[in-house]
Amino acid sequence: MDEWTLRNSYESSLGEVRWDRLGDPGGQPLVLLHGTPFSSLIWRHVARALTTTPRPAVRRLVYVFDMPGYGTSAMTEAQDLSLDALAGVFAELIDHWGLTSPDVVAHDSGGAVALGAHVDRGVPYRRLALVDAVSLPPWGSEFFALVGEHTEIFRRLPGPLHRAMLREYVITASSPGLRPDVLDALTAPWLGADGQAAFYRQLAQRRADLTYIDRIRDGYPAIDLPVLVCWGADDSWVPAERGRELAALIPGAEPHLIDGAGHLLPEDRPAELTAALLTFLDAAH
Repeated sequence: MDEWTLRNSYESSLGEVRWDRLGDPGGQPLVLLHGTPFSSLIWRHVARALTTTPRPAVRRLVYVFDMPGYGTSAMTEAQDLSLDALAGVFAELIDHWGLTSPDVVAHDSGGAVALGAHVDRGVPYRRLALVDAVSLPPWGSEFFALVGEHTEIFRRLPGPLHRAMLREYVITASSPGLRPDVLDALTAPWLGADGQAAFYRQLAQRRADLTYIDRIRDGYPAIDLPVLVCWGADDSWVPAERGRELAALIPGAEPHLIDGAGHLLPEDRPAELTAALLTFLDAAH
């Protein structure tokens, strides 16, 4: 699989955050947020497409990062991985990067982080695209619900059994399926003693975030910027109906479903997603 390396680090309030910047330094800044249980790796195709498009007017300076507790960023037992805390770190990064009103594209629980940073903390965006976003209850698969209720038991699973269950779980996020090398890369951060503990820690935290979602959803009708709601039509983790409900709550939000894609839309249909994003971003010019 193509190499994906985050070359920079930032010492956040929740520990080291690995990040990178790609594209034309003069381009409009765009930040890509991943969700649970993924990392910035899911954005590699879209990030490269948005920085190499032959249309200079929509070419972006793309920022990617692994949230604390995910991917190559710090994973510690005491980390607060709540959506509220992660929204705080995102606000820190926007300030650290010196961005004023970037475009933001957010997937899964990254959607709740981006929404919370905007409506709860006042972080300004130019445009916002929400991709299969955790934004309204309910969300998650049956496995997600089961793990959330029995986290301590799952954390004690033997490594090989954890690995097998982890792979089967991640596969269900994709509609067409994942190549073995992609599956290896997506699950690698969650292997070993530290990775296994971190995996169940962040899943358990997502189960505890409902009150945060209830709080920020009251701010959705007041969002005053262009918003694209993009969804995999075959999403079994956060069904497309949640996307339609979300679009109805945000004034002027554009709903867009992509066939042949599950929850991992950036992985399942990166070309179609990039085309939708380019159309959305181009409308700003």
